[in-house]
Amino acid sequence: MAKKLTGIEIYKLLPRTNCGDCGFSTCMAFAMQVAAKKVALDKCPHVSEEAKAALGEAQAPPMRTVTIGTGDRAWTVGGETVLFRHEEKFHRPCAVAVRFGDDLPAEELAAKVKEASGLRFVRIGQEIGVNLIAVEHRGGDFPAAVGIARENTDLPLVLICEDPDTMGKALETCGDSRPLLYPATAGNLEAMAALAKEHSCPLGVRGKDAEELAQLTPKLKELGVEDLILHPAAESLAGTHAELVRLRRLALKKTFRPVGYPTLAMVEGDDPFEVAAQATAYICKYASVVVLPPVGPEVALALLTVRQNIYTDPQVPLAIEAKLYEVGEPDENAPVLVTTNFALTYFTVEGEVERSKVPAYIAVVDTEGLGVLNAYADDRLTAEKIIKTLKEYGVMERVRHKKVIIPGLVAVLKMEIQEETGWEVIVGPEDAAGIPSFLKNEWNPN
Repeated sequence: MAKKLTGIEIYKLLPRTNCGDCGFSTCMAFAMQVAAKKVALDKCPHVSEEAKAALGEAQAPPMRTVTIGTGDRAWTVGGETVLFRHEEKFHRPCAVAVRFGDDLPAEELAAKVKEASGLRFVRIGQEIGVNLIAVEHRGGDFPAAVGIARENTDLPLVLICEDPDTMGKALETCGDSRPLLYPATAGNLEAMAALAKEHSCPLGVRGKDAEELAQLTPKLKELGVEDLILHPAAESLAGTHAELVRLRRLALKKTFRPVGYPTLAMVEGDDPFEVAAQATAYICKYASVVVLPPVGPEVALALLTVRQNIYTDPQVPLAIEAKLYEVGEPDENAPVLVTTNFALTYFTVEGEVERSKVPAYIAVVDTEGLGVLNAYADDRLTAEKIIKTLKEYGVMERVRHKKVIIPGLVAVLKMEIQEETGWEVIVGPEDAAGIPSFLKNEWNPN
């Protein structure tokens, strides 16, 4: 295991000019971050080659960062520094891949690749979607299938084939697109390493457990391949999950370099519920790449939502800009709804207003990213603040009815707002799902 250097030991090898070019105010602050494995030594543009040599691998983050693909759709995984989100957020969301066999007819494969590439959704203002397309050798024309996939998607590819000769022919159709090659095993290690090195591709390494993987990675490093992704191919979901956790602990807690790489998990099965359950377990702990069988939009959206939730910062509420939003083309008779700037709250409200087909104004109060109840409990959603917000937006000058709809969860604020402003305050639904029915059946501007 690599020796863990202290911040002082690292500091002594730095220029000690406090120039700030590394992004930290002092060399000592930078050294402490390097010691904590949160930044790499090469973030300092002035560090000497002697210092790099003296520190060796000890200065490197505990988990390597690996990029699959090139260009705008390239996906980077790994580089994580913690086991749990409450310690620090997870930084690089796992890649979600959908795989297809090369035994499919050409037209069907092309259609399925296009369909999978189009599994993209907008949730709480962010686009989420599938990141990789995997092509698996199942006895068909693998090079031709890889060529079809590349022609029908702009997503990076995962090439799944144990035969190095067949893999080499498939790579001829890939140009410099840098697909992930999988799997390197004890039986084909040298040939797969040669392909990965020649084409500058990341390489997926398969072993039954952490011990076997730890034996393979040093050999691959000696062969000149360092962009590795590890697949602990246990015989069950529980076994694979346990090995993923074990690899993460060995990499981050023990700084055990042979397994300091991102990880991969294969999801098997035809039942969508089983696929969703497996993939959810792997996304949460701790796969960096999750390879799915063909799935529909309902499964894809569920899994992408899980990933989006896991890879947000739990210590920083996801907030939107607090301002007046328009849904549809509201006029002087349009309802005015009040909500908070917690992203999930706002986009849920906006979606339900859109579903109602009633054009409306949504006045968003700055609650520092808290939802309705939490903001009310923390005095960030008060009658005074709602009144101030509506006046700043000038929304009541845009409508003739002088009515405002507040969330049902804060109905207690109704009388105070009415007494202070003279506006008619209407208590809306407690749950956003009730907004369409409420606007269609109960809203009356007169």
